[in-house]
Amino acid sequence: MKPIRIFLCDDQALFRDGLRMLLSLHPDLDVAGEAENGGEAVQSVINLKPDVILMDLRMPGMSGIEATRRILHSCPKSRVIVLTTFREDEEIFEALRAGACGYLLKDIPADQLADAIRTARQGGASLEPSVASRVVTEFTRLSGMPDRRSEIEALQFSARELDVLRHVSRGRTNKEIATALHISEGTVKNHLTSVFSQLMVQDRTQAALKARELGIT
Repeated sequence: MKPIRIFLCDDQALFRDGLRMLLSLHPDLDVAGEAENGGEAVQSVINLKPDVILMDLRMPGMSGIEATRRILHSCPKSRVIVLTTFREDEEIFEALRAGACGYLLKDIPADQLADAIRTARQGGASLEPSVASRVVTEFTRLSGMPDRRSEIEALQFSARELDVLRHVSRGRTNKEIATALHISEGTVKNHLTSVFSQLMVQDRTQAALKARELGIT
């Protein structure tokens, strides 16, 4: 079988050198190219079309998340594994939403990284244990939340009514809403009358609570 072609993207040259040396110990892995930032990686990957990209997250210029998004748009058959020192929830979920198939920390043993690369090439995913537990927790939380989209659609708000309701949910007065939307206070009141009727509420406080319940903020 042909070696798995790997691309390294990390702003630390010393780390790339060490990674390349460790991966070279595995005959089935071949480092085909590297970049020190996301923008450089996007251009190189489009030309090289490697099988797996090891992507750092925080780099000068284009972030690893944006680079992942652009790479997979142009090269959907490539697989991206995030390899980073950061484990913040926001970055984890943004990376996965961008299409990364793995999220690993840089202190991972070399043999485990090699196995993760093979898994990615075969279409699988690899997550660092603490990351995996957060993903499961978030998935469970989202699974238990009611789907409000159909309820919102059934209300048939106009675009302007939704704008007014969003401002109400943020505690804005009619005057502030009118100024923000460049409409008269009378028009705001008319929209609110329709909104209250559809939500079956009596005042703006109840409307704001209902809006947040529906995710309209």
